[in-house]
Amino acid sequence: MKIAAVSACTIGIAHTYLAQQKLEDAAKASGDSIKVETQGTIGIENALTQHDIEDADVVLLAVDIKIANESRFAGKKVVKVSTDTAIKSPRKLLSKLHEIVNK
Repeated sequence: MKIAAVSACTIGIAHTYLAQQKLEDAAKASGDSIKVETQGTIGIENALTQHDIEDADVVLLAVDIKIANESRFAGKKVVKVSTDTAIKSPRKLLSKLHEIVNK
């Protein structure tokens, strides 16, 4: 499964990057492909390209705030959770994404 993701927390420091790392680790363990764009205090890093979005089976938004350019995901399967969910239960979250993609 290919996942395009965005992580962003209210402060834009710790949880943004913890969520990114947890999601990347869980994806690697499950054999999934993921690219996580972070929208933290230092701006957007690892920005998703239009190709990343078009190629993704699902878009995961692990966010606690309104993110920039959310409209670019129109027409995609989008799952929105808190960064806390991504940090505490990344494998369970990816399992849920598999269910959604395979519907």
